Amino acid sequence: MTDYPIALWSFNLGKAPASVDALADEIGAGMARAKSSGAKLLMLPEYLVECCLAFKPQGLRPDQEMAFLADTGLELISRIAPLATDYGISLLAGTMPVKSATGITNTAILFTADGREIRQDKLCLTPFEQSADTWMLTPGNSLTVFQLDGLKMAILICLDVEMPALSSLLAKQELDLLLVPSMTEKLSGYHRVYGCAKARAIEHMCAVAVCGVIGAAKGTTQNESNVSGAALYLPCEEEFGFDGIGAEIKPSNGNLGDDILLNVNVPIQKLRRLKNGKAEVWPGAWSAGHVSICVENERIS
Repeated sequence: MTDYPIALWSFNLGKAPASVDALADEIGAGMARAKSSGAKLLMLPEYLVECCLAFKPQGLRPDQEMAFLADTGLELISRIAPLATDYGISLLAGTMPVKSATGITNTAILFTADGREIRQDKLCLTPFEQSADTWMLTPGNSLTVFQLDGLKMAILICLDVEMPALSSLLAKQELDLLLVPSMTEKLSGYHRVYGCAKARAIEHMCAVAVCGVIGAAKGTTQNESNVSGAALYLPCEEEFGFDGIGAEIKPSNGNLGDDILLNVNVPIQKLRRLKNGKAEVWPGAWSAGHVSICVENERIS
């Protein structure tokens, strides 16, 4: 495989669908656009389903929002699950709250063109996501590596990509593509996620695709703004123009009602060539087992 075409859709939550069916239709139209562009994968961002707060029940408290969105998400899944096989391209349907025996997780759901469903829970939650006054989510405890269209991939959700310890778990997996759906309220959050995503591309000698929600959901009690862009990051090598930016659309707050859609080819053949000994300095995965930490004048009580 030479290139792998993907589409990254930083969805505007302000679209305010009137129903689950309306949102499913919107996603279906996005799949049609991605198919026409030649994409093999369409990626949507973290908490896409929050736009369904536009039709939440009257009087719903902030600490009830996740349960409502989890139930709404089940309806949405039933509508959009067939889209991947219908269009013949895979769909990462962003993330949504999912009920489990231990609580509610923030879970990315990938519907593949070959009929599989792959899930990845967010592993490192923000204080807000864990707050008993708001969303009361439960973190996941496993990281999944999977094959899709002959590529090895994984998903790190927003804050997860900022955690080097999680990335280190993937170091020996020789990923081709890392997918990062996100939600960031401010430019500071945007730069944390996107800056760390760029670092992961260097660390793993792989491509990293990032997109996030923009705008604000009608009916939200929490996220009054969302700022994001869309990007494909690559290792900082001469073959890719030195700066590690495969493609990038600058951040927007979505206040003008705009969406962000990035169509880009992941240069798989060049990435694999670099990983197999042609990179400038990349050493490959390494073990830190032989390294010790010495703290000068440390006093242990």
